[in-house]
Amino acid sequence: MFMAVFIFFRYDMPEDFRRNCFRCKFFYVTWDPNHPNGCRAMGFKTRQLPSMVVFQSSGEPCRMYEKKNKPS
Repeated sequence: MFMAVFIFFRYDMPEDFRRNCFRCKFFYVTWDPNHPNGCRAMGFKTRQLPSMVVFQSSGEPCRMYEKKNKPS
């Protein structure tokens, strides 16, 4: 089964505030169909991308974002 993944950013979010959760080392995909995305750093699961939830809640970019280390 093919599943398309789209990353949507709010237009009112400044470009330097945007965080791509798929490139964060704390992001994970859960088995919960109602809350498929999770953040290990903040300890929550959500239907949206965790960085969007953080921005909507606080008005600031995710401060826990850390880029994944690429395997060599």
